[in-house]
Amino acid sequence: MPPRTQRAMAKPQDTFGTLKRIFSYMHGFRIQFVFVVIGIFISSGAGIAGNYLLKPVIDNIEDALKTGDWKYGRFIGILMTMIVIYVCGALSSFMYMRIMMKISTTTLMRIRNDLFCKMEMLPIRFFDKHTHGELMSLYTNDTDAIREMLSNSIAQFISSAITIIGVFTAMVIYSWRLTILVVAMLFIIIKVIGFVGSRSGKGFVAQQRALGSVNGYIEEMIDGQKVVKVFCHEDKANEEFDALNEELCKAATHANTFANILMPIMNNLSYIHYAMTAIAGGIMAVKGIGGMTVGTVVSYLQFTRSFSQPITQVSQQLNSVLTALAGAERIFRVIDEEPETDDGYVTLVNADIAPDGTIKESDKRTGRWAWRHPHKADGTVTYTEVRGNVEFDDVVFGYEPEKTVLNGISLYAKPGQKIAFVGSTGAGKTTIINLINRFYDVPEGKIRYDGININKIKKDDLRRSQSIVLQDTHLFTGTVMENIRYGKLDATDEEVYAAAKLANADSFIRHLENGYDTLLTADGANLSQGQRQLLAIARAAVADPPVLILDEATSSIDTRTEALIEKGMDSLMEGRTVFVIAHRLSTVRNSHAIMVLEHGRIIERGNHNELIAQHGKYYQLYTGMFELT
Repeated sequence: MPPRTQRAMAKPQDTFGTLKRIFSYMHGFRIQFVFVVIGIFISSGAGIAGNYLLKPVIDNIEDALKTGDWKYGRFIGILMTMIVIYVCGALSSFMYMRIMMKISTTTLMRIRNDLFCKMEMLPIRFFDKHTHGELMSLYTNDTDAIREMLSNSIAQFISSAITIIGVFTAMVIYSWRLTILVVAMLFIIIKVIGFVGSRSGKGFVAQQRALGSVNGYIEEMIDGQKVVKVFCHEDKANEEFDALNEELCKAATHANTFANILMPIMNNLSYIHYAMTAIAGGIMAVKGIGGMTVGTVVSYLQFTRSFSQPITQVSQQLNSVLTALAGAERIFRVIDEEPETDDGYVTLVNADIAPDGTIKESDKRTGRWAWRHPHKADGTVTYTEVRGNVEFDDVVFGYEPEKTVLNGISLYAKPGQKIAFVGSTGAGKTTIINLINRFYDVPEGKIRYDGININKIKKDDLRRSQSIVLQDTHLFTGTVMENIRYGKLDATDEEVYAAAKLANADSFIRHLENGYDTLLTADGANLSQGQRQLLAIARAAVADPPVLILDEATSSIDTRTEALIEKGMDSLMEGRTVFVIAHRLSTVRNSHAIMVLEHGRIIERGNHNELIAQHGKYYQLYTGMFELT
């Protein structure tokens, strides 16, 4: 198989382009966005207005203390106004946060849907080059980062911008002299944010990369825990995990060191600014400069706090935004991957076949199939019965251009024949199977299916005409019945039972707690490896295909069970083409033709007796002079 490569992780390359693409997933929420902005305006405006009303409250108290004339009505009116303003601000905050949460979760749902749908369209080559942990990280770490940005950061940026503009305007109105001090401090704050933010941003990108590696390793170790224990690999696994975990720790420490020191620095700067403003404002109030009063100073000091707080919040959210955008770019990179190409135009159709061989297309399920072949040259349409006649003609193939796996493979398989491939690991046996399914397309040579170049056949139709039992069995979460029916979604219960009996799985299934309704989880962890493989064979049998592919299908089954399965499969293989990959040579003795592969070439071919008589490589393998590895 082609080598896997580590996915490159980088910080955002196109910030505005990525943001624009994220926002494109928010279609249909224009009205909701209007309410969000209105809510943010009201919430931010409430804070500004509340601080603004501190001046008349305090000035009213100051005048009352001087004159003894307490104007309770005006005082209570201002307080009631402040209460109403703050209540409206709180309700507005709740409203826009609730709407924003709805928008963010729906947006993430749409992104995940696009990502999953695209993964279903990608070729096998893509999954050969990316680990499960890497791909799972897209659905977990990266989408969580986007959720945090959408639900908190965007609203926080808008709120902070409104607050900064509103507070700055009020401060200028109150005292332009004190505002000069604010501008000077703002310049210092921006410089500090730029210095710290640039370093923490790089750290968070490294942290995400290390986190993806750790998650991938954990997923791999959990999946292979039995192997780890069998080979006493616990210490080595711990050592490798410690190395990855230490890298994550260093990256996280570096990132969060700069991120966490930003808040204390900003707080201390704001305290310094607060103290300087209090001193300057107090002096101005005492000397009556610019009409400054005690109420003005108190209100201005509150504005000072309100001014520095949103700047600090923006700086804190900046790292979250950078992380989210980097994650979004990784997701969009997968969504933008080239899907599996399919230029085929020959399709699989239900057919009525007359005794004289005349084929007519049927709109009902007939149990017989034909290839519908429209000819572009003259516009005619011809039909060819699907029989499973497969021919390789001088096929050359490699997973990587510079490394050839198959070298000039030529072979044919007629309907009803059982063709076996034997040879050492890496000889190219599984690669031949991958090419029959068009998991990969051949750059040189041709593969014909019922006389038709398989590049002309639509991939879905080609694969529907075949069933494959892989060496690595995968069962889905669901009942035994549902897992067998996966081979043919419209199969009746009776067809499922028949397929299970054919695969010799019916007996053990009926001894399960709930029989065919037994729920399987964790890839069928509650079954033995042999039982899982029997279900995979039943799944292939229920599809009733013209071509059956067995890739080490009986490798995990004892010889007695294997003999019973072979008896059951004799009827399944009747009239069908069967390709078998096997290391256990006893399973291929009854094959019509056995292909011995070595270094991507067929070095021997013939049936069992013919190959034994040749006293070649097959003879040596069969008599135990060499072992398959």
